[in-house]
Amino acid sequence: MVEGGGLENRFPVIRNGGSNPSPSAIVAFLRGVNVGGHKKIAMAALKSAFESMGFRNVKTILASGNVVFEVPDRDPHLGQTVGRGLEKAFGFPVKVVLRTVRELRILVASDPFKGAPSGPDIKFYVTFFATRTPGRSRLRVPASAKGVRIIRVTPGEIFSTVTLSPGVGTPDLMAHLDKALGDASTTRNWNTIIKITG
Repeated sequence: MVEGGGLENRFPVIRNGGSNPSPSAIVAFLRGVNVGGHKKIAMAALKSAFESMGFRNVKTILASGNVVFEVPDRDPHLGQTVGRGLEKAFGFPVKVVLRTVRELRILVASDPFKGAPSGPDIKFYVTFFATRTPGRSRLRVPASAKGVRIIRVTPGEIFSTVTLSPGVGTPDLMAHLDKALGDASTTRNWNTIIKITG
């Protein structure tokens, strides 16, 4: 179930461009690309792939598979359309999670890490699910002994921190969440979200 209406309402047609992303521009988060030498995609090739699908004002952000783009026509199955297009372009399946820039800005404004411990060794992360499930906010993710702390769970996201120490880092968070939740999600550093929405 997707809150706030169907995909056609969340991802409307965009008519305007500009250097700053429109609130209604769409962000595609690609799962598992350019990680550990697997599913390598050059950002120039990724941009070209989105443009070949007819999307406009395409911009890639960092090398972790983040694409901001605008759609010329309504597509209630946009995630599937993007996934098929990427598999055709690169020869392997790519799981895609979509959000609008407006949705991401709302997340940033909600200040989900307020009150969470902070410091140079603590990194903030957000895990996105492809669909929003109302009951997910009551989900209890098993605790981890490896410096992973779940801060907040919403219907569409999980916010977490990783306290870095020798032998403990981001891969531990990914492995922990995949074990608890499966692979129907993708995780980004919170600074990446700030960069996308700023």
